[in-house]
Amino acid sequence: MARRKTVAELLAEALLAKQQAKLAQAGAGQSAAAKPAAARRPRTPRRPDPAAEHARLLAAGEKLLAKEDAAKAKEAARIEADLAKRQSAREREAQQRQREQERAVRERERLGREALKQRSKEEAEQRSREVAAVLDELEAVLRDRPDGLEDWHPLVEQALAHDGAAGVAEVVEDLLRRSPVPAGCRDDAAVGYMPEAGQLLVEVALPSQDIVPAVSGYRFVAQRGEVVPLPVKEADLQETYRRLLARLALRALDEAFSVTPVHLVGTVILNGHVATTDPATGRAVRPCVVSMVVERADFAELVLDEPRLDPQRCLRNLGAVVSRHPHDLEPVPPIVDFDPARFKIAADTAVVGPLDSRPDLLQMDPFAFERLVRELFTAMGYETWRTQNSRDDGLDAVAVRRDPVGVTVIAVQAKRTKNVVSPEVVRALLGTLQDKQAARGVLVTTSWYGKASWEIAHRNGQRLDLIDGRNLKALLLEHLGIDALIGLPKIPPGWEPGDID
Repeated sequence: MARRKTVAELLAEALLAKQQAKLAQAGAGQSAAAKPAAARRPRTPRRPDPAAEHARLLAAGEKLLAKEDAAKAKEAARIEADLAKRQSAREREAQQRQREQERAVRERERLGREALKQRSKEEAEQRSREVAAVLDELEAVLRDRPDGLEDWHPLVEQALAHDGAAGVAEVVEDLLRRSPVPAGCRDDAAVGYMPEAGQLLVEVALPSQDIVPAVSGYRFVAQRGEVVPLPVKEADLQETYRRLLARLALRALDEAFSVTPVHLVGTVILNGHVATTDPATGRAVRPCVVSMVVERADFAELVLDEPRLDPQRCLRNLGAVVSRHPHDLEPVPPIVDFDPARFKIAADTAVVGPLDSRPDLLQMDPFAFERLVRELFTAMGYETWRTQNSRDDGLDAVAVRRDPVGVTVIAVQAKRTKNVVSPEVVRALLGTLQDKQAARGVLVTTSWYGKASWEIAHRNGQRLDLIDGRNLKALLLEHLGIDALIGLPKIPPGWEPGDID
């Protein structure tokens, strides 16, 4: 098999053939021109050395091929450099786009964090405003009382004329239930009316401590990225709750007095209950947390719109019994306990007679009887006022008489009972005179005294007076024009039937 020629050999042969063709063409031309000369002098043409010519042509081919390879390599290098440049430009552009995208992502994230932070701050401020609004509303319970309740007086009088005591109770109850107190502050109310004593019995449902916000506000914590509450100290929370109960009790009293005419209601008996669940047992409970008996004249002395009025001290001044720990559902015994449902049934079946009908002293409420005794001493020329905490010291009133000689202070105790008054009660009154700095003591009862009690009174004739039921009946008729009954089950020793009828 013949050897395959290289590219250089092929190029050399091609150049050789091309040179030979040129030489042949040039030789033919020279032959034609030089024929005359040749004729004159014949010359033999010089033949080139084939090997040298072949080597020369081979070298020329290799040189040309090297030049072409160099050109190709240069072009390839140029193309490669151009491609590398373009690739580098593309990579730079891609990196620039990546950086821009990353910057855009970071900016979006930053803006998102700022927006979230701002929203969280606004949420904290909004929730804080809501808490403040609730607290302001609870603080304003006593200040924002309804006006124009006196316009209800004709309606109350008409209700009494048409439906008796039950009608009066229904009107007042309707008002208390519809009163615009903050939501949850008074879920229910029940009312009873005793026309013969001029007393209104009111029972209101008070809220539990849950109604008071347990936080003072909210704030945004950037490190945690969340809104956190600002809790209130338990002692402050309990104090706020106690003040709220006092305000609600005073407001209920104000509405009860304002909606009823003076000649129909002189005393309001208020019980406040909390309807909730006992956490110790899980059972529904209704502990009484405030109870009081308040006379209209005493209540009229209050200035409820005074910003510096302390509602808790006000209740104490009115002689209210208030739970010391209402947040723990610690109950207090109601001063007057009544069942509104049974009370209404009894009131519906009673015949409401004229307002001057004869009252039975034994059927009167204990506090109405005390008020009647104070009115008697006032009619006899004394200045009287009810003692605070009378359940502790046994006194019900203090009577003062002023004359040119001086001031006489009398300690008064009223006992509404159907049984004989024991000597211990008389001795107890004597023991309190020194504490009250009273010159005399007067014990008033609907019943009678035994021999031992009269002996004590005789031994202390300058310091003690005893008024039994028949003498009380006579004094009421003489000074107040009240012809009262005393419904004793039997006529006391030494009395006549007319002494109790």
